[in-house]
Amino acid sequence: MRQILFAGAIGLFLTLVGTPLLIKLLARKGYGQFIRDDGPRSHGSKKGTPTMGGIAFILATIIAYVLAKVITGEDMRFSGVLVLFLMAGMGLVGFLDDYIKIVKQRSLGLRAKAKMAGQLIVGIAFAVLSLQFADARGNTPASTKLSFVEDFGWSIGPVLFVVWALFMILAMSNGVNLTDGLDGLATGASVMVFGAYTFIGLWQFQESCANAATLTNPSACFEVRDPLDLAVVASALMGSCFGFLWWNTSPAKIFMGDTGSLALGGALAGLAICSRTEFLMAVLGGLFVMITMSVVIQVGSFKMTGKRVFRMAPLQHHFELKGWSEVLVVVRFWIIQGMCVIVGLGLFYAGWAAKK
Repeated sequence: MRQILFAGAIGLFLTLVGTPLLIKLLARKGYGQFIRDDGPRSHGSKKGTPTMGGIAFILATIIAYVLAKVITGEDMRFSGVLVLFLMAGMGLVGFLDDYIKIVKQRSLGLRAKAKMAGQLIVGIAFAVLSLQFADARGNTPASTKLSFVEDFGWSIGPVLFVVWALFMILAMSNGVNLTDGLDGLATGASVMVFGAYTFIGLWQFQESCANAATLTNPSACFEVRDPLDLAVVASALMGSCFGFLWWNTSPAKIFMGDTGSLALGGALAGLAICSRTEFLMAVLGGLFVMITMSVVIQVGSFKMTGKRVFRMAPLQHHFELKGWSEVLVVVRFWIIQGMCVIVGLGLFYAGWAAKK
């Protein structure tokens, strides 16, 4: 429990103090945001705002995790380290994308094939490594079975698991990336989901099958490798994003860029895979799913009928063009995300209670 508190507090402190330093550094180098001409007119004032802010919470999360371990004298675990690897790796791909956009002053950074190649390399490395490092009970960080609140069904095998893991990583990364269109929207939504995973990791640790001898009902235990470590990572991410939100909320002093959005999406997918809550992520991250689907619907409708369903996609821009202020859209979408987290945690608890 102390690890979780230290990780969250240190992450919060580091981004509160460190982000303004990053803002000054990026502003001095002229690393400002490029704004699309076809976006809402109100976004024109955002041009030149420092971007690549994801660097702040990526570094803060890693440092917070390490310091929490050092302070408490606890060992680092493979599950937590792998999630951090996935986050940092996806963040690096996003950083290269942002850097090219800034240097060449265009909305397109890495070419689509290069960007996809980078994501695939990081995702495959994570998926393969997550099936290694079995503990004394034979549990690896990930499982080849599908999961909702725990594993179910038969094993899909390592090859299909890698494909499934890649789908989750790409889906969540692109989901957060699409959501990151308004000041603080993706950051605030991510804080809520990471808070949920802090609770889930702690609950799984308390009800772990490794402690079956001391549980009142061993049949309701969770067979997850390193659940407490996952809670520490989630807490570090929650604190780091919360501190970053102070500077990222409207009017934003810094944007996370693809550096941050790809990293957050990778971290969310990694937590879902390692905590055996893969399908539950679609509920906990409901806002990301909803916004992603709005793009799918818009593109599909235009290709098939030549007509658009929304005034603009992703969905948040549709409401901006309807006359909602940016802050109004963000707050209402945060409320939707909060409800998704409540429903997701309710389903998680119901799944545990049903086994009793």
